[in-house]
This record gives sequence, C-alpha cells and structure tokens, in this order.
Amino acid sequence: MREGIHPEYYQATVTCNCGNTFVTGSTKKDIHLEVCSKCHAFYTGQQKATQDRGRIDKFNKKYGVESE
Repeated sequence: MREGIHPEYYQATVTCNCGNTFVTGSTKKDIHLEVCSKCHAFYTGQQKATQDRGRIDKFNKKYGVESE
C-alpha cells in the first residue's frame, strides 16, 4: 500500500440519543447517532403491525384480491 494516502483509523465510540454506546473502527474518533438497533422500532419489535395489516386489507379490497 502506498504511504500517505490513507486516513487515520481510530477505535471510535458510537453514542446514540437513547444512551446506548459501543465501539467500532472508523476514520472519526466519535460518532453520534439518532437511532440505533437498541431503540429502532423495527429491531425492538414494537413496530405497529396492525397498521400494516390494515394497508394490506385495503389493497386487497381495492384490487379484488381474495385472501386464503
């Protein structure tokens, strides 16, 4: 590898707004996130599936799709 063209690589501390922190490798020393896997609705299982089912039913009624 050529010298002098690669950025410095650090052990970065990642901090989320929810308070979760973890360490990863990055070219920045500190990284701040708004949403992480500990507080995102998709990963925590608190996603509102009832809303999704309502949208699916509405689509099926609109286009005449029969559910099995």
